[in-house]
Amino acid sequence: MEYELILKNISRFIDLNTEEEALYTSLLTRKKLKKKEFLLRQGEIARYDYFTTKGCLKIYKIDDSGSEHISMFAIKDWWSGDMASFLTQKPGNYFIQALEDSEVLLMSKENFDLLFEKIPKFERFYRILYQRSLVSYIQQLDQNISLNAEERYRNFIKKYPTLINRISQKNIAAYLGVTPEFLSVLRKKMASM
Repeated sequence: MEYELILKNISRFIDLNTEEEALYTSLLTRKKLKKKEFLLRQGEIARYDYFTTKGCLKIYKIDDSGSEHISMFAIKDWWSGDMASFLTQKPGNYFIQALEDSEVLLMSKENFDLLFEKIPKFERFYRILYQRSLVSYIQQLDQNISLNAEERYRNFIKKYPTLINRISQKNIAAYLGVTPEFLSVLRKKMASM
């Protein structure tokens, strides 16, 4: 089934009947992305919420010195977007870019609002989803403050075990807040342990 992955994801928190599943999936749009293609750029309004069905996206900011800071990777079966921009419909702070050929399902802000009107139990689903997202964000901030680079790298491996050999060392380093050179030294040190 075309929407099996997203419906399975949703079923972890709410139960949908056949009519509700049909309505929900009718509100989605499918998009294919080529490697390096952007879904969103900093300063644009996030018109969609995204669910990755294939590939990998990176969500990141660029600071005043031009350095990239990756806040998350969205792999298969992960939700992503610029939540603040999506909910407020104001210009966002993030870039969302495909790191490999990818496919996503999109839910527009208009359809998102319609969904709550037509199937109110989705308010529970998105509340749980956004709460988990907030907890994950806070944990990542805490780790960046309190853990050393080796500990952050170990946590990266636990969180994204399939990405180690799929994405560049440069992207992993931008997520960890270290230079690619430092990450290379760290990986060699850990391999020799």
